[in-house]
Amino acid sequence: MAARVNPPGTDILVLNSGSATLKFDVLSPGRTRSNRKATGIIEDIGGNATMRLDYAGNRTERAAKAATYSEAVYAGLDALAEFDLLPDVGGVGHRVVHGGTRFHEAVLVDGDVIDAIRSVSDLAPLHNPRALEVIKAASTRLGDSLPMAVCFDTSFYADLPKSAATYALPRDLIAKHDIRRFGFHGLAHAFMVRRYAELRPEVREPRLITLQLGSGCSATASIDGRPIQTSMGYTPLEGLVMGTRSGNIDPALALRLPGMTGLTEAAVEELLNKESGLLGLSGRSADMRELLAGAASGDEGCELAIDVFGMRTREYLGAYLALLNGADAIVFGGGIGENSPEVRNLVLANLDRLGIQFDAASNEAQASAERVISQPGSSVEVWVIPVDEASVIAQETARLIAMQA
Repeated sequence: MAARVNPPGTDILVLNSGSATLKFDVLSPGRTRSNRKATGIIEDIGGNATMRLDYAGNRTERAAKAATYSEAVYAGLDALAEFDLLPDVGGVGHRVVHGGTRFHEAVLVDGDVIDAIRSVSDLAPLHNPRALEVIKAASTRLGDSLPMAVCFDTSFYADLPKSAATYALPRDLIAKHDIRRFGFHGLAHAFMVRRYAELRPEVREPRLITLQLGSGCSATASIDGRPIQTSMGYTPLEGLVMGTRSGNIDPALALRLPGMTGLTEAAVEELLNKESGLLGLSGRSADMRELLAGAASGDEGCELAIDVFGMRTREYLGAYLALLNGADAIVFGGGIGENSPEVRNLVLANLDRLGIQFDAASNEAQASAERVISQPGSSVEVWVIPVDEASVIAQETARLIAMQA
């Protein structure tokens, strides 16, 4: 079924490609918040793909033909067309993980932008190529006349302090090759920071530690909405332990792995990005839900993976408390951060000497809304704020389209 949009309206279609998923949302942007008309996701792209679409209080679930990201785009658009959700779409917003040194804010898509995204795809090999495939598929199906924008995860960190953005490498090497800490998950961290400010307007110049914990994981320290440090670096591989990514390791280990194993440089990169992290530690799964179930039944590999994950996250939490000289709040977001009380407890239990009085009962309560899970007397608040990247992308896309008019 064709899913063309003609003439364009004011709604924004947001397409957000992950490592094996495609999220698609139709939103009507307001001045500060967006009204979501429909939300969907296609999971296990390239495998036994399934699609879920929520619209007008109803949910549709079914198998999806999605061997590639292009096919996933077509399947998602066809589903939206079935419910007549595309005629009012006036623009498309895309999430792109890596914008390199060129892009410090969202931009409308043109040929030069596509080339620039492609030029840094080797720095985000799990994400940028898929985003480009999604952009092309959307343009093919919806037509070139519909304006499209790209929002970059790296933009939020474009103005990191030099002491945070700079690696201790020779200065001429850094300048020649544009080496710096780029930071990632910027859309998610920006949402948590801005939403906290809306919820707690009385807190002046808030000092926040935001934790985006999902398949990919990152931490960010910010003051008054501006990040001062983040855990991901030149690529999304640095930092916390993730689903399949190693996070921090001794650099010498990466250099020695080819000699130890006979693996090529490309194969080592594949190992660190796709075979390590929770999956590698457990030997079982990259899914925290499965690991928690395995640990409960006595699986030592699952127990170790969870413990390493928790330890690494606590290390960053402590470091960022020092950088900020204390925090007003710690904010959890992402699939694990929002939905796993066990992980939140692992990260925050017994930190009362740091001013964090965690409320175990509030943490365990089943809820999907934003909420406080610290005790009333805690000097550092703990929040769970469900991340809504699509809303940020829709607002930025609508702004760019309005400027073009």
